[in-house]
Amino acid sequence: NGESLRESIRRHEHFLALQLGLKPGHKVLDVGCGIGGPLREIARFSSTSVTGLNNNEYQIERGKELNRIAGVDKTCNFVKADFMEMPFPDSSFDAVYAFQATCHAPDAHGCYKEIFRVLKPGQYFAASEWCMTDSFDPNNQEHQKIKAEIEIGDGLSDIRLTRQCLEALKWAGFEVIWEKDVAVDSPVPWYLPVDKNHFSLSSFRATAIGRFITRNMVKALEFVGFAPRGSQRVQDFLEKAADGLVEGGRKEIFTPTYFFLARKPLSENQSQSFDDAGTN
Repeated sequence: NGESLRESIRRHEHFLALQLGLKPGHKVLDVGCGIGGPLREIARFSSTSVTGLNNNEYQIERGKELNRIAGVDKTCNFVKADFMEMPFPDSSFDAVYAFQATCHAPDAHGCYKEIFRVLKPGQYFAASEWCMTDSFDPNNQEHQKIKAEIEIGDGLSDIRLTRQCLEALKWAGFEVIWEKDVAVDSPVPWYLPVDKNHFSLSSFRATAIGRFITRNMVKALEFVGFAPRGSQRVQDFLEKAADGLVEGGRKEIFTPTYFFLARKPLSENQSQSFDDAGTN
């Protein structure tokens, strides 16, 4: 309560950095970094060198410019690649993290296995994932509709259940230290910034009035040729996705902040013992 959206985002990024135990000089990997918002915040907060992995050239170029403005361009960089096939040697990083990114992986097992490969033994991987919760009922048509709206609007093929993420982590060889939907105990609903019925100057575009203005502006720009064909259709997708997120949050069947901290064992034998313990 009383915290701005930007402040809460920064606090969540600091929380993740602290969970990883980052120390000055650590070499860190941001998987699916976008334009590098968390990358810059975590690099400055922990005095670490962060490599951002992204397969989008435009986002990388934008991120490089923002790194230069923030003064972290000497210690942070970007690599254009697919996180299912990373161009890094085994055991390259002291820590790996992902913010709402590996949910886009076509195969969680393969993605987590690749992260396991590039992480040094004994070190940690932390992520904040988009997931369906245990309250999601695949036989409930309304639940399925909400899930589909989020998937279409946010470019997701199939949103995984929290337990599917855990299974994939263990299959990849990780020891899961702890996991939790950190939005559960929040005094303010996580979906408030995209709720069209909640008025806020900081998230005005998501309000009903803001959507109306944006929708008509995009429509006009597309009509005169300043916006590419299909822009209005994309705007419709985004609005439906926002509605799906809000409804998913209200019904507690979806979360964007399922957090887990996992460790790569020091040896294969240790990994096998953890796996056997989990099986038993």
